[in-house]
Formats: sequence, structure tokens, C-alpha cells
Amino acid sequence: MLRTQGNFLQYRNPTPRRSSPEEQTFKGTAVTRCAFIIDRSLPQGLVANTAAILAMTLGMERPDLVGPDVRDADGNRHRGITSVVMPILAADAEGLKALRGRAASQEPAGLGLIGVTDAAQQAKSYDAYAARLAETPQEGLRYLGLCVHGPADLVRSLTGNLPLMK
Repeated sequence: MLRTQGNFLQYRNPTPRRSSPEEQTFKGTAVTRCAFIIDRSLPQGLVANTAAILAMTLGMERPDLVGPDVRDADGNRHRGITSVVMPILAADAEGLKALRGRAASQEPAGLGLIGVTDAAQQAKSYDAYAARLAETPQEGLRYLGLCVHGPADLVRSLTGNLPLMK
């Protein structure tokens, strides 16, 4: 079911795949908006990689945001894709760090937050990433990208002034 809300066309999946009522909400609040915010100074390949990492983590955290499999006119199966709009917005490194701080303070209000840091970019394995992250204080992290998701008003209040990534 498609509907327009502001400048966004949103898809509401009437029958989410493999989701219980608990999964259909995040911290008790229905998810209505999602946005990726990526460092505009990154080269194109790292922008794509950062977006892929954020999307994979979001899909793991929120499997109910993936629609059911569909079939084309010839009967070929196509795996489910996102059932929510996911704009990719741009910010600089300092803007990402500030946004992360503001978003983290909204987690108790139902906002979901996922971050990708330079520790992930520079690591050769997940163990190396975990070790580097464990040694780095929050202030020393450089965010390459964030995903914020949750109530539309919270997501919009944090991201409404950011431009689309070009």
C-alpha cells in the first residue's frame, strides 16, 4: 500500500514477512521513517560500502522492514526488498559526530541508531574491528555514516535540514 507523506512516498507492507507484533515496533514505537547520513567527503566506493554496512545491520535489527518475496510475470522469484523509504543524506565529519550525539540522546524515545566508524573501514577482520573499537574512546571515533530510524517526527527533526547525497 503506497501513501504520500510530505515529500516521501512510503510503502506500508500490509503483511510483513516473519514479524511478530513485538518486531513490528522498535522500543514500543512504530517505525515510520529511516535515513542514512554519510560523510560527503568519502570517495564513491566508500559511500557505497558504508551504505551497504548500514543497510545490512538495519536489516538484521529490523527484519520486518524487508517485504515479502515477489514473482515477476514469468513466475521468477525476486527476494523481498526494503518496505520503507531510505534516503541517503550527506553531512561532513563534524556534522555526523554532532548528529550521532543528538540521535543517541533520542534512543530512549524510540529512535534507532546505527553507526559505521573509521575503525570498521581500517580493519581487516571483524576481530580487528572489535579490538580497535574497544581501545578507542567515543570522542576518538570518526563516523563515516549513520542510520537513524524510528518515529517520523524524531527522524525528521534530526535529518530534515540535510541535503541528499549527490
